[in-house]
Amino acid sequence: MMTRRQAMKTGAVAGIALATLPGALAQTTPVAPAAVTAVKGPFTLPPLPYAYDALEPYIDARTMEIHHDKHHAAYVANLNKAVAEFPEAANQPVEDLLRDLGAVPEKIRTVVRNNGGGHFNHTLFWQMLKLDGGEPTGDLAKAIDSAFGNFPAFKEDFSKAAATQFGSGWAWLVVDSNKQLSIEASPNQDSPVSQGKQPLLGIDVWEHAYYLNYQNRRPEYIAAFFHIINWGFVADRYGKAVA
Repeated sequence: MMTRRQAMKTGAVAGIALATLPGALAQTTPVAPAAVTAVKGPFTLPPLPYAYDALEPYIDARTMEIHHDKHHAAYVANLNKAVAEFPEAANQPVEDLLRDLGAVPEKIRTVVRNNGGGHFNHTLFWQMLKLDGGEPTGDLAKAIDSAFGNFPAFKEDFSKAAATQFGSGWAWLVVDSNKQLSIEASPNQDSPVSQGKQPLLGIDVWEHAYYLNYQNRRPEYIAAFFHIINWGFVADRYGKAVA
């Protein structure tokens, strides 16, 4: 017969085993996006359209998880807090707010610029990514050749804009008001739509987008980025922008 002391010891060991079980399971369970709840409000965090590890080895699963579930979620939460007392702002799409920042109440204008920009930019960013996305074709390819000479020249110019963006920010391929393609960089979470341009492709060069895997080697991250561009999505945006 088990003594009371033996029973207590056995229970403690079982408790330890149960406590460590979730961690063990986490190492064998396939990585997939979890449901993330942001602060209640009109703006919501879109789910990733793929698993966290879908872009490996170019972007690792842990970076995608933190980038989406923490950084993007924080932009959404802060934006919702900012517009809570301004119904006229809360009822507008974030793109419209960014398109006319001068019309946003001054009290929340900077918050909307930073966090609304972060929300809008990242919502596009997730859709711009796809493993083995190939190269541009059709009208988009012709437009790139016309604007930059050829695709390799575009890659070089785009990579340079991303590598030389000082500090945090983005590099973009955009369509301007004359329906012409150009490359530009923007600091922080500023969005091209605030300058009257349509972003087609963007690379996030904030360190949180790549530091776990690439540390300070931003050029390596930029080179890897060209393996995961969803050119179909970019082409669709181009077609709508010039229509």
